[in-house]
Amino acid sequence: MRFHQVRELVSWAADFHSRMAEQYRQLAATTESERQRMALEYLAQREDKQHSELTRYATENGDHRAVLETWFDDPTDFPHPPVVERLPGGIGTSEIQDVMATALTAHRTLQDLYTHRAERASGGRELAFFQSLADGHEAEVRHIVRDLQQLNAY
Repeated sequence: MRFHQVRELVSWAADFHSRMAEQYRQLAATTESERQRMALEYLAQREDKQHSELTRYATENGDHRAVLETWFDDPTDFPHPPVVERLPGGIGTSEIQDVMATALTAHRTLQDLYTHRAERASGGRELAFFQSLADGHEAEVRHIVRDLQQLNAY
């Protein structure tokens, strides 16, 4: 579809986080590595947090309402859905490093989407909204890397 509301993109991103959380939980339940299980459960919690925050944005009627109702024209669709299904398949046996690589790829995908939307924003509020989401994902990546590196050190 060519025309979208910002609210649709935010809802899509919330669903992306929800699917990632579920996939992390499924992998955590099947891995034999205790460290990898802990890392996957941690990532599922982080994804749940991101899902909740974005769902709150998408359903609020407050500060972001005008931006959420903004329409944009973009001939490309939201990030390629196969990215979500493909990522956890890359988790192998090298403990935390594979888990971290998967998480970083997923977050970079969304961060790139938000940066793309910020670059194409039609107004200052939309630009600020998407830049804030991109910055939030950058901070989330730093947080995840720090925590997973600490887990890997033990």
